[in-house]
Amino acid sequence: MALALVTRLIPPREAALGARLAAGVAALTVLLAAIVLVSLSSGPLAIPVSHVVAIIAEPTGVHLTDYDRTEELVVERIRIPRIVVGALVGMALGIAGATMQALFRNPLADPGTIGVASGGAAAAVIAIATGASTLFFLALPLIALAGAIGTAFLVYGIAIASGRFSVATLILSGVAVSAFMNALISLVIIAVPEQGTLRGILFWLAGGLGSRSWDHVWLSGPLILVGGGVIIAFSRDLNLLMMGDDDARSLGVNVRVIRPMLLTVASLITGVAVAVSGMIAFVGLIVPHMLRLIFGPDNRVLVPLSALGGAAFVVLADEIARTVISPAELRVGIITSFIGAPFFLFLLLRHNRRVASL
Repeated sequence: MALALVTRLIPPREAALGARLAAGVAALTVLLAAIVLVSLSSGPLAIPVSHVVAIIAEPTGVHLTDYDRTEELVVERIRIPRIVVGALVGMALGIAGATMQALFRNPLADPGTIGVASGGAAAAVIAIATGASTLFFLALPLIALAGAIGTAFLVYGIAIASGRFSVATLILSGVAVSAFMNALISLVIIAVPEQGTLRGILFWLAGGLGSRSWDHVWLSGPLILVGGGVIIAFSRDLNLLMMGDDDARSLGVNVRVIRPMLLTVASLITGVAVAVSGMIAFVGLIVPHMLRLIFGPDNRVLVPLSALGGAAFVVLADEIARTVISPAELRVGIITSFIGAPFFLFLLLRHNRRVASL
């Protein structure tokens, strides 16, 4: 009786969509929680998982087991902020990647398509080379964020300079601006005389989460969570935009407002991610694509799952970077590139075979 009532109230297609979303959220949440627990417990100071759980539960008034004060400080002040920043970065890149792929109707698009990441990187490199990054604690991420946002406005301004917006013009503008920013980065690297400064630039470009604190969480968290929430709220419009502008307009989407707004928000959260972590490649490409293969192309499912999947992927990559050559660390961007580059080639070859068969 109850099942029949639910079936009448909720159309079967919507019920299936909700079931798919619930299953994906449950699976990815469990995966993320498991990765977080492993990451919190491993490192130069190995901490039993039971102690990690007890430390996390203690502020709620639940005492599970005794633990050392050193373990508490390491978990609360070093590992949790780093993991939270990594999860936020992965969430931003996953959502931005799914958004860009939908807006450009291209599964090979990623958050760096319109040059935002390169703009943030160029600003950060200049800040490190000139010493501006040492003016105060959060100077580097704030300068990188300003560079990313400025690049986004520059690319979009070029795309609408003719008086009419075009996705093709936007992509080509992004490619041109990204090439210019990369050339600027190369010029600064060549011109830097000090090895220490050069090493700092290369470390930042490789992407990493070392020395991240709660200040980085407060800087990035609100912008990423609000921006991601906005995109999720408009995921139905993303579906309609994938059908083409004319069809989207006929179904009530204000294309001239919604597309620029979604592009701006996706660029903003990409810029925030780059600002606090450096260049971490391929997350926004491979996470949405893998989830699309499993859960389908509907953005009402894909976008929120890309947030969880991106968070899990970056936290896992950071765990590998921290432990694979312990006590030294690799950079997170190196790990994601090692994983992402072969997967990108697989997607490219698969896409070419599909096109050739048409």
